[in-house]
Amino acid sequence: MVIDIKQKTTLNLQPIRQSVSVSFNYNVYFTTNLFELKNPLLSQVIGVKTEKEPKKIVAVVDEGLLASRRELLRELAAYTKSHPNALMLAAEPIIVPGGEAAKNDPKLVEQIHQIIDNAGLCRHSYLLGIGGGAVLDLVGYAAATAHRGIRLIRIPTTVLAQNDSGVGVKNGINAFGKKNFLGTFAPPYAVLNDNTFLNTLGDRDWRSGIAEAVKVALVKDADFFEFIRTNATALVCRDMNTMQEVIYRCAQLHMEHIANNGDPFEMGSSRPLDFGHWAAHKLEHLTNYNLRHGEAVAIGIALDSTYSYLLGLLSRLEWRRILSTLSALGFTLYIPELAEQLSQLEHPRCLFRGLMEFREHLGGKLTLTLLQRLGKGIEVHEAHLSLYRQAISLMAN
Repeated sequence: MVIDIKQKTTLNLQPIRQSVSVSFNYNVYFTTNLFELKNPLLSQVIGVKTEKEPKKIVAVVDEGLLASRRELLRELAAYTKSHPNALMLAAEPIIVPGGEAAKNDPKLVEQIHQIIDNAGLCRHSYLLGIGGGAVLDLVGYAAATAHRGIRLIRIPTTVLAQNDSGVGVKNGINAFGKKNFLGTFAPPYAVLNDNTFLNTLGDRDWRSGIAEAVKVALVKDADFFEFIRTNATALVCRDMNTMQEVIYRCAQLHMEHIANNGDPFEMGSSRPLDFGHWAAHKLEHLTNYNLRHGEAVAIGIALDSTYSYLLGLLSRLEWRRILSTLSALGFTLYIPELAEQLSQLEHPRCLFRGLMEFREHLGGKLTLTLLQRLGKGIEVHEAHLSLYRQAISLMAN
């Protein structure tokens, strides 16, 4: 008997290679009295002339904002009624806590998702986030994860949100004691900056947003830093025209970086616009978020500028100019949490754990932006803790 054994052949299947390019387009608008009935901006941004049906919208509003703008919900309802061909409220606005509390409660994301589902919103509907940066982070995360992404319109109401966090492509909430552990890269449909909201801010929130402007100026534009330095008194005195110039230039630099830096979704390990943020994020956590984000960023900028000076990258004159400008703007540059448990790296209250968390966030490789000179950042991939301890000591004294 002959047994015919057929040899099995192994197919040589080559990888199928594909490259996909996706363009994202969104505009940042600047206006006054956005919800005034005669202001067409919101209806023009949402309304599509080729479509007959109005677009469904649901608004998520910062609770803290309503304390000073009690008429806001009434204005929003009146506006939608006066522009029925463009938009319609699909549900009552959702009120969420402002500040970091918005990002610390995962139930808020579920609540927004539930409203989106109940209201029948789809990918061509709109979620409006009206509030400070933390609320916009929360709303952006909910929008990006519902139906794999519904259209988000950000309406920032703080300096920090209008010049920085509200114009970027990142969304997120906090988890496991870490800032922005859960999040997405998802550009908004549009950003609408209304300067009248800035009149509702207390001095701390007015000041906090300026820290992000100082940050982007230090790593991108020395002339802009000089403008902030020479106009520090006007900013402290709440001159609106000066603040509007700061917000506009800061937002412009931020968006230029996103568009032209080549890594808008941070696929690599570089994040130059987070200069000073490794310490800031940790300090927020260490102070149980009693420290405003901008206040923490100011301290982080001071720390990394001092470290840059001690490394020999930054001149003494430039270093002192940075710290004096931050002080003139009203920022406190030293708090006890900076120096807690610095010799015990495993201690949860050690500031240097922020370096490890920052490295994890960026994919395992430590990349810090320091200052080579005013307006010029430089990347480094190691941190000398003894020098950082010395920098903290300098700041304390």
